[in-house]
Amino acid sequence: MNKHITFGGIETKYSTLDSSSILLQSIPYDGTSTWGKGADKGFEAFIEASENMELYDIETDSEVYKKGIHLVDPIMENNSPEELYRTVLNRSRNLLQTEKFPTFIGGEHSVSIGIIDAFTEKYDHLTVLHLDAHADLRPTYMGSDYNHACAMHRASKTTNLIQVGIRSMDISEKEHMNLDQTYFANKMYRSKKWMKKSIEQMTDPVYISIDLDVFDPSVMPATGTPEPGGMDWDTVLYYLKKVIKKKEVVGFDIVEFAPIEGLKAPGFLVSKLYYKLLSYKFYGQ
Repeated sequence: MNKHITFGGIETKYSTLDSSSILLQSIPYDGTSTWGKGADKGFEAFIEASENMELYDIETDSEVYKKGIHLVDPIMENNSPEELYRTVLNRSRNLLQTEKFPTFIGGEHSVSIGIIDAFTEKYDHLTVLHLDAHADLRPTYMGSDYNHACAMHRASKTTNLIQVGIRSMDISEKEHMNLDQTYFANKMYRSKKWMKKSIEQMTDPVYISIDLDVFDPSVMPATGTPEPGGMDWDTVLYYLKKVIKKKEVVGFDIVEFAPIEGLKAPGFLVSKLYYKLLSYKFYGQ
């Protein structure tokens, strides 16, 4: 990666490894997506949008970039889903040894498998909070256990998995789903009771995985498989703020941003979402 590129165009003194409390790992992989392609182009558009975003956050009255955000060299592995998994797993292990706050931008959702396995090794009783339109619970798909449709299958067996915003799945995925900890989009409207219940179900620590198609396509159209009936911006932020305030969030990923040529708003949403999560995490620190 060009050494001059930084998140938000921040000064070098806020983006070196030594000066940074936050690590940003890009994984521009799109090897197993089956319909809309382009998630491998997401990080570039995300960075471009961040350079045009105000870095003062009104809600928290903070400038979290001053905690330092360091861009780690991107993971460019593209030979196979299995090789990508191993590379992501090893890189994530290394990032976790730094004791800095690790964050990840995809790429498609399969990148999360190796990340979550590394976090599971480090943390006992890990909760994975999964925001997505899709359940992603297939044990295998199209010949691989590391397909994007399998992104949460391993987590369903090795972590305390909580799924929010789900509105599309194959019937075969039901046997791997904890229905009491799955919040279907059609049952979430007109009530916030699901927020309190889901947070009560969380252990500490919590890892958050956000597939951008959890948002309604009217809010976020630039994903590989946009599903109608999704969440709105304010609800997602309100919920994530509550989670971060009440639980020990140890990392997060944002995946499935597939830019649409000529449409700038989605990239801005992703950059703003990323920065909001950091602002909540480091609020008051």
